[in-house]
Amino acid sequence: MTSSFTVSREPLLVVVSGPSGVGKSTVVDRILARVPDIVASVSVTTRPPRGGERDGFDYFFVTREEFERRRDAGEYLEWAEVHGNFYGTPAAFVESALAAGTGVILEIDIQGGMSVRGRFPGAVLIFLFPPDLETLRARLDGRATDEEAVIRCRLENAKRELARFDGYDYIVVNDDVERCAGDCLSIIRAETLRRERSTIA
Repeated sequence: MTSSFTVSREPLLVVVSGPSGVGKSTVVDRILARVPDIVASVSVTTRPPRGGERDGFDYFFVTREEFERRRDAGEYLEWAEVHGNFYGTPAAFVESALAAGTGVILEIDIQGGMSVRGRFPGAVLIFLFPPDLETLRARLDGRATDEEAVIRCRLENAKRELARFDGYDYIVVNDDVERCAGDCLSIIRAETLRRERSTIA
């Protein structure tokens, strides 16, 4: 007579952070395409849409007044002001997805990452590094969406952010997007299999 074990896995909450232009969105898209049981949380922002961005898909675009109303009502898991614009993660979506057994990936800044860690100690925090600042500058230039003064500001902010990764669990260099995404997928897979996230019956 044989019997088999049933292993249940706790859903992951994954945070991906890094400086502007490091390629967070591209890497997260690669992860979502390959991990069927994880979804992205769409952030709310006060910044205007960039070319091709869609409301409710890339971001929820709202006025500053609406953002502040939702913030004051406690609707955000975390929020921050970045480059003069507000960004926030809707708490209800994240909590309901995790409760349903679905993993969630957040693409947020360091301040937001630390806020998430405070509320979800088991969250997995991944910080993306550029191969160097020259490459980061080239990527920001390649967007063709920002004025020179904005790019300089983003680079200065990047230098500060790159010195604040010590609260993160993993550091991944995005010198090649497929390799970077592969490294992140390996992290997610390993974290999913951790003993403390597993229940055996």
